[in-house]
Amino acid sequence: MAGDLYVGVVCGDGSCLAVAFGPDGYDRTEIFESIGECWSRYEETAARILVDVPIGLVESGDPVRRCDELARAALGPRSVAVFDPPVREATRKHRYSTANRVHERKSGAELSEAAFARREGIAMCDELLREIPEAAAVVRESHPELCFRAFAGEPLAHSRETAGGYAERMRTLVGYDRDAAPLVQRVAEATAGHDVTVADVLDAVALAYTARPGDGDLRTLPSEPPTDAAGLPMELVYRAATPLSVE
Repeated sequence: MAGDLYVGVVCGDGSCLAVAFGPDGYDRTEIFESIGECWSRYEETAARILVDVPIGLVESGDPVRRCDELARAALGPRSVAVFDPPVREATRKHRYSTANRVHERKSGAELSEAAFARREGIAMCDELLREIPEAAAVVRESHPELCFRAFAGEPLAHSRETAGGYAERMRTLVGYDRDAAPLVQRVAEATAGHDVTVADVLDAVALAYTARPGDGDLRTLPSEPPTDAAGLPMELVYRAATPLSVE
């Protein structure tokens, strides 16, 4: 039976930051070593978990997923934040030269270093969802930049790592929920002692707001997502009153 928590998860180098909302609002912030550990914590209590990890991978052929292509079109100046993930086999390789060789053989394209840097988390999430159907029914892919774009109603102009980017994202969150500022503060305080940036905190909060029921409908890019060879959807989830006009 589905639980009543709605969780946004940002995965970085060796850790996953999770922000959860319950029926009465903000519930908790936790940090896990992996997406598998995160699932073990929330498998009985989460109704929806949105992760910033690519789900639905290309086996061979054109490596550009339609969801990523549409997200870049929607993000405008921030399109650089969306990378094309490695083909499935390449996510299992531990050296860039090997992963790139596999990716080129399978897709005919060079693997970006940004995509390679995320391959371990991608592989772990892929394995989890392929092995546990219950997880595949709850865990879905989103992208913080797409969430901010949908909340703002227009493309953002600044990088998440800049002062202008922080201000822009805080304004966007407060525009969506007037209690967002103290919420961000609580989440930041809960991460004390961990290698978590302010940008990570804002991203996790944006994903959590998107995951929980609220203003606007839960939508996907593309509106009718295809599935990969393992049956996993190739989609990016966002929340908005009307669909983003990129299809």
